[in-house]
Amino acid sequence: MPDPAPGTIQGDRPQPRLGRFVLIAGAVFALVLVAGTLLRLHARHLLHASTQAAAIPTVSIVHPGGMATDRLILPGRLQAWYSAPVYARTNGYLRRWYVDIGQKVQEGQLLAEIDTPDVDQQLAAARAALATRTAQRDLAGITTRRWDRLNAQNAVSQQETDERRGNFAASEAMRHEAAADVERLQTLSGFKHIVAPFAGVVTSRATDIGALIAAGTAAAQPLFTVSDVVRLRLYVSVPQTYAARMQDGMVVAFTVPDYPGRTFQAHLIHSSDAVDPQSGAMLVQLVYDNGENLLKPGAYAQIAFTFPGTDPSRGTDLVRVPASSLLFRRNGTTVALMDSSHHVKIQPITIITDFGTELAVTGLPPQSAVIDNPRDDLRDGDAVEPREPEHPHGA
Repeated sequence: MPDPAPGTIQGDRPQPRLGRFVLIAGAVFALVLVAGTLLRLHARHLLHASTQAAAIPTVSIVHPGGMATDRLILPGRLQAWYSAPVYARTNGYLRRWYVDIGQKVQEGQLLAEIDTPDVDQQLAAARAALATRTAQRDLAGITTRRWDRLNAQNAVSQQETDERRGNFAASEAMRHEAAADVERLQTLSGFKHIVAPFAGVVTSRATDIGALIAAGTAAAQPLFTVSDVVRLRLYVSVPQTYAARMQDGMVVAFTVPDYPGRTFQAHLIHSSDAVDPQSGAMLVQLVYDNGENLLKPGAYAQIAFTFPGTDPSRGTDLVRVPASSLLFRRNGTTVALMDSSHHVKIQPITIITDFGTELAVTGLPPQSAVIDNPRDDLRDGDAVEPREPEHPHGA
């Protein structure tokens, strides 16, 4: 009788070692297969997620700078409220001057005297001629009255009487002519006294003692210039874009180089209400109360106009956005906004003022999330991923 096979139990019952091994190997293989499949599915999911994430553009978000206070700085010139160049009205030589530049004068105050020998001689001759005409007139009057009495007695003819009356009328007329010539020369002689036309400050003197005075010629120079500097006029040319915002009475600030760091206040009193076709600007006149006598006529000034953040033509609020946020589409100028769900909304805007790198626009609420440097292919509803800047616009 043969021996029983190894691994078997007597009674013909072999041990199930091989079957167990097969079961374990199959389980391991199934586990490996499942694990590999799961890993591939996970990798595919990650790849899909990363692909979708890469397809969503990352954008920079800026916020409008709130109400855009418009500030316009323009150059201007200060001028005296009144400024009168004082000329001579008679010929001669300057005898003496009494005031110099920088001195305050009152209305009618004597500034200088002119020596006028020619006018003095003409005046003396005119007075002598007036005396002669007066004597001739008196004699003609006596003769006329005498002939009137003779004519009443029919001692002389009416023709002779009328001739005497005509001689008297002619003498009277010549006497009036001589008197008018005297008055003219007296007035001309009075011009030898140069007086101030109004109270102010002498801002120039262009003559000296002994200087020849030639009045009424093209080369005549003003002897003095008197300026009223209690108030100063400030003239500035405003671009047509801001012409509608110029309102009488508005207060503006300005600075001058001789007082660095100090700001002065002026009031707008008039504007030309016309745009210069050559410069495209409107002339505006401001007034400054120079009671402290700090500022000088002719000085350069920088005027700062500050306007509220409202479009005067529409009554809507203005906000500032960077110029790099603009999109130019068929329907006009727009910007790309991001809503609360991180989707794009194309918003039309109207540009009011161009400040270079920034624009004052209407059509945007101040709390909008504006996409800076947007891609040209952005459309309404596109998903975006925001990236806030370190220093938001308008901060």
